[in-house]
Order: sequence, then structure tokens, then C-alpha cells
Amino acid sequence: MADNVDNKHDGGSSNDSGSQQIEIFERPTGLKGLYYHPVTQVTMLGFVCFMCPGLFNALNGLGAGGQVDSTTSANSNAALYATFAVAAFFAGSINNRLGSRLTLLLGSTGYALYIGSYLAMNIHPKAGGFVIAAGAILGICAGLLWTAQGSLMLSYPTEIQKGRFISIFWSIFNMGGVMGAAVSLGLNFKSNANSVGNGTYIAFLVLTLIGVTIPLFMVDPHKMIRTDGTKVTSPRHPSWKVEIYGLWVALRTDPMIVMLFPMFFASNWFYTWQFNNYNGAIFDIQARSLNNLVYWLAQIVGSLIMGLVLDQKKFSRRKRAFSGWGLLFAMVWAVHIWAYFYQRDYTRESLTAQKLSIHSHGYAAKIWLYIFCGLLDAMWQITAYWIMGAMSNDPAKLAHFAGLYKSIQSAGAAGIWRADAVKIPFMNIFVSTWVLLVAGLVFALPMIYIRVKDTTDISDETLARMDDTGKIHSAEEVKGEKAADTPKAEKA
Repeated sequence: MADNVDNKHDGGSSNDSGSQQIEIFERPTGLKGLYYHPVTQVTMLGFVCFMCPGLFNALNGLGAGGQVDSTTSANSNAALYATFAVAAFFAGSINNRLGSRLTLLLGSTGYALYIGSYLAMNIHPKAGGFVIAAGAILGICAGLLWTAQGSLMLSYPTEIQKGRFISIFWSIFNMGGVMGAAVSLGLNFKSNANSVGNGTYIAFLVLTLIGVTIPLFMVDPHKMIRTDGTKVTSPRHPSWKVEIYGLWVALRTDPMIVMLFPMFFASNWFYTWQFNNYNGAIFDIQARSLNNLVYWLAQIVGSLIMGLVLDQKKFSRRKRAFSGWGLLFAMVWAVHIWAYFYQRDYTRESLTAQKLSIHSHGYAAKIWLYIFCGLLDAMWQITAYWIMGAMSNDPAKLAHFAGLYKSIQSAGAAGIWRADAVKIPFMNIFVSTWVLLVAGLVFALPMIYIRVKDTTDISDETLARMDDTGKIHSAEEVKGEKAADTPKAEKA
């Protein structure tokens, strides 16, 4: 798939308004060109997450992991996100040291263990401790997987393609949730048990094991050439000491990332209310399964909408950033004002064994709210990733940013899942969700105003200028080296 070279002025990975000579490589053609195409590799990345975290999301989206009692699921998720927060903080350094393919492979294995633990609990009801332990192990693996994913997804596209690539990935990833929800709906549609059967867990486990193998077939990132002919920055493999130092450098030289921390913190907080306190609390298993299906379908729609908004070529990157922020702000208020009128009508104490079914009066309006929750989730995640991508094109720096994103996100999720496990009132969890989402956007706005530029140049890429000893070279030195090397450019 040999495509035309994109216009460097609206997508180059290191454009400096003509002040530097950009090294251009010839992309491979034929079947190799198709296989080495950035879209192909991001599609494969999407299928890794389709089979692993996508099916994990489908399971969690049922409420209580498909079980009757939500306590074990909530405690497992609390353990998962606690270890996730710690692992993700250092995962950027691990990714840059081991390489993204190996990091992705190691990260995907934890999802198979986690889904297997629910199968074990279905067979042995006293295996709750195993489910919690599997959650803690998955947290470490998830930190690795999502850091590698963020680095690859944000470094393969040109600047004008980032929203498109994020939405492609997010659509494929959420097809995992769609397929998992469809399988669950089909297997449990006539069930009266209010929990899923062994067949659901076995189907999920087989699919997840397939996903674990996909990273073995992906192309090494240092062999990748973007559609504009620029090469993805070759990964460095310095010492662990230098890599940990790189994390400090990323924070010290780009401190505005701190303004995104509230947005990161809120980005998984809302799942607890949506999955356990709404879908899991008031619906029966058939309705939960159907709700779950439309939720993940809505994610695909939401990601495509946000990708289009953030990649409109006729607007500058700064204008696109503010447009995306405004749309997201409006969605947060619309969804939570709507949800408030449902949440005020029930509490933990008022719940009964009689759950809402798909035939119950008022069900149609409630499933529409869940659809909009899915739209909001996708739009939030796409925007967070896009803003990070607007700050850099360097895979090493993006790995650190992605690791910080998942670390802070998971710290918030660990806290709110634990709050749910100890039976904090539904309304308290709901209000905290609403407040944190608004606060995340308020803090992000000045960061977008100050930090997001219309293009990214080498002066912004501190880690790309750091060598294997930890020395940071000046932008002028790096530009001079690239200009001198340009005549020696090899064919891919």
C-alpha cells in the first residue's frame, strides 16, 4: 500500500517552519508496504486491545463482572487500579528499555489471567481471593500494555492524522466491548440467574488468548515510516538509570502536563457509577447485557465524532483543541443533569431483588442515558490522548506521558472502586464523578491555551535530543546532525 506522501506542512513529525531540512525516507511498496503502513500497525494494535482490555471492559460493563454480588468485583478492581497506578508511573521507562512490542506482549497476558479468575469463581464460589489477586497482577500488566499502546498510537501518525488514528484505534478497541457484550447477551438472554454462565467466561478467555499473540506479528517501531516519509524516532535503549532520568526530564521540561492531571484522574472515575451503581444496580442480566452492548457501540460513534472534530484540516490545531474542549464540556453537563434525575430516585438501601427488565416502563429512556454515557467516555479519552499527542511526536516522551496518564487515571479508579466496595452512597459517588469531570476540563483549558501549538518542532522534543548517556543536546545541534545525514537517507 504505497500511498502519496502527505503534505509536510500540515503533518510532518518535526516541522520547524522551514528552518530545518527534514529527512525523508521512501516507503516500501506492495504487500510489504501494506503490512508496514501505519494504519495497518495501529489496526493490529487496536485488535490487541480489542481482545484484551476490550473484553475486560465488556465483562466490567455488565456490572460486578457478571456476578450477583458486586463486592468481590469492586475489591478486585480496587487492587487492579492500585497496582496499575504504581506500574504505569514507571512503565514509560520499561517500554523504552524493552521496546513496545515486548512490553505489549507482557502486558496482554494479565487479561487472560483475570478473565480466568472469574471462571474459577463461577466453578468455586469461594475463589474470591483469587479474583482479587488476579486483579492486582492485571494492574501491573495493564500499566505496561497501555503505556506501549499510547506510545505507538501517538507516534505513528503525522500531526494532522492524530485524531484519525486515535479514533481508528478506539473504534477497533471498543469492538471488543461490543463483541463481548453481544456474546454475553446471546448466552444470557434467557437466563434468570442474574449472573453470567461458564460459557461466557470461556468464550472471553479464548478470545483474550488470541489477542495475546498479536504483538508477536507487529513491526518493530524503528522500522516504521509515516505517510509523509518521516521516520518514527528510533527507540533508544539506554541504561535503566537514564530511562528513569528521562521520566524526570519529561516532567521538568514540559511542566504544563501537570495541568492535565485532574483530567487524567477523572478519566476512569465515572466507570464505577456507570457500571456498578447504574447498570449493575437497577437492571436484570438481560437488560445489563443489552445496555452493555449499546454502551460500547456508542463508544465507537463517540470516537469517530471526536476524531473528526480534532482533525479538521481547515482549522488550526489550536482552534481544533478549543472546539474539542467545548464539545466535551457540553457533553459532561448534558449527561450528568440527565442522570441526576434517575439517581435521586434510588439508594443502596432502596434496591430490591426485582430489577428493571427490557420490558419495564421507562427502560427506553434509561438505555438512552447509557448510550450517552458511552459517547462521553469515548470523547473524553480521545481528547486526553489527542492533547498529549499535540505536545510531542517523540515515542519516548509519549511513552512517559501515556504512563503518567494511566498511573493517575488508575489511582483515581482504585479509590472510587474501593469506595463502592465499602458501600459509599450512590449519590455521593455520582456527585463526585460530576465534579471531577468539570474540574478536569477547567484545569485543562489554560494548559491548552498556553501549551498547544499549531505544530511541534525539535525544540519541544527534549527526550528526542537526549543521548544514551543522559546528555541533552541543543535543538541546533540536532538540526545540524539531521541536515548532514540527509543525503545518506536509506530506503526502508
